[in-house]
Amino acid sequence: MRERWLDELAAARPGLDRSSTAARVAGLLREQITDGRLVPGARLPEEDLCRAVKVSRNTMREAFRMLAQERLLVHEFNRGVFVRRVTADALADLYRVRRILECEGVRCAPDAPPEALARLEAAVLDGERAAGAGRWADVGTADIRFHQALAALVGSPRVDEMIRHLLAEMRLVFHEMGSPREFHEPYLARNRRLHDLMARGDLAAAERELRSYLDDAEAQLTKAYRENERL
Repeated sequence: MRERWLDELAAARPGLDRSSTAARVAGLLREQITDGRLVPGARLPEEDLCRAVKVSRNTMREAFRMLAQERLLVHEFNRGVFVRRVTADALADLYRVRRILECEGVRCAPDAPPEALARLEAAVLDGERAAGAGRWADVGTADIRFHQALAALVGSPRVDEMIRHLLAEMRLVFHEMGSPREFHEPYLARNRRLHDLMARGDLAAAERELRSYLDDAEAQLTKAYRENERL
């Protein structure tokens, strides 16, 4: 049976003509990683992918190369291309950069347009609705969108690109946790609290909350990595 994510790539084929084809294919694959459909260790079947989006092997290999540079894919000699597993050392660096970008987003909130703040609340609501329906993988996706919206408050296309790549890596990290519900559920309330602090204009408290939030998440994930390494 065809994988669901291959079908979604095929459905997005008409948009490929509107941008650099390899970059667009890379973007489609990145979205599958960010949405949690492609997991660490998954092999990317080159022929199936080329058929799904109707591109040449050279174009697909260029897309693979782009995503390898973003630390999302890895090529294994004589085996193929696989979704990368993020290392414990990379996890620490991801959080180091996230603190810089997301905390700056909080500080820039007063100058952000209303629609940017609305995206923050929309991500909170999406997470709450997904939790209510028991769709915990979708809660993880909503959490990614929430943190993208935080960094987007900076109002910089370069920051938007950086956080998009960073959070795709973060979605790979989420798979280290055994239970999506156990990991994501406590952060639903924290996302809500962070949004509410910003909506009230209490940005100092919001930044403190965000730093504490990121510290706690990093510690929790680091512990999971260490436990997995002992197995």
